Amino acid sequence: MAQVIRDHTIVIAEIGVNHNGSLDLAKQLIDAAVECGADYAKFQTYRADQLVSEAASLADYQKQNSSHATQRELLASLELGDDVFLELKNYCETQGIGFLTTAHDEESADFVFALELDYVKIPSGDVTNLPFLEQVSMQPSPILMSTGMATQEEVGEALAVLQSGSPPREDITVLQCTTEYPAPLEDTNLRAMVKMGEVFGISMGYSDHTAGIEASLAAVAMGAIVIEKHLTLDKTMVGPDHSASADPEEFAQMVTAIRKIEIVMGGFVKEPSAVEKKNTQSVRKSIVAKHLISKGELFSAENLIAKRPGTGLSPMRWRDVVGQKSDRDYTVDENIELP
Repeated sequence: MAQVIRDHTIVIAEIGVNHNGSLDLAKQLIDAAVECGADYAKFQTYRADQLVSEAASLADYQKQNSSHATQRELLASLELGDDVFLELKNYCETQGIGFLTTAHDEESADFVFALELDYVKIPSGDVTNLPFLEQVSMQPSPILMSTGMATQEEVGEALAVLQSGSPPREDITVLQCTTEYPAPLEDTNLRAMVKMGEVFGISMGYSDHTAGIEASLAAVAMGAIVIEKHLTLDKTMVGPDHSASADPEEFAQMVTAIRKIEIVMGGFVKEPSAVEKKNTQSVRKSIVAKHLISKGELFSAENLIAKRPGTGLSPMRWRDVVGQKSDRDYTVDENIELP
């Protein structure tokens, strides 16, 4: 895979269902995402009755902060209508931030595709959903695919389905993800992100469910071009994802740090920078006389030394000088010249 220099990491503020079913709270979260410097505010679009069956029990992380008996009951309480998403999309446009939403069922996907967003997101739960992958493969927008719970083989199978449709490989970004809220640091496995990029020759990113910002920063340093992290106004709010989300202060710190990392990453050529060049002579060394050297005396390790500044012969010429006969007298610290 060719090395590509990218100077801007896409940062997605995953609002998800942290709006708690409230349009007003959703807009407050968009405002927070703008203040934090995120590139996109992202939501989740679904029809609860098409996403989960009545028999689906709550996941462990959902049980910890919910009074609902089933997944369908919980998700139904957090479901927003199409008209609300249209309003949120318009609100994002007025606030100067990109709008994204993840579709979780086929009917929702048709609605989301019609919005013609910058990216279509495949959630981790649909990496093994053939009909959904085929549906996504037929739409034209670039694709982000989270890979929580998936094996590398399953990721490869999903990519093969996606590429049977219209998107070229360069329009697909695979996100390493750990499906747990919060995800333990020891289960982050960022090297798997790098490996997927190498094996599949594809862009890579990271969907961060860990507490703190360290994992996201490490992912950027390792080559992630997309970072997605949940955003909440208050981690103590009632709802399945708040406790595993970053608050505005933490999220803003992450974005600031990512932008600094982008600067320090640089390119792939080792060469002196502009600020270094002005220091070269002051810091590098030259071959100079260690003590008085008389004309006709042989240069040797005993009468030569390397000292700053680097205005004369480079010490890399040491072997060219040693053994030569001096053609004049030298004072202490005087730059040596070859005859």
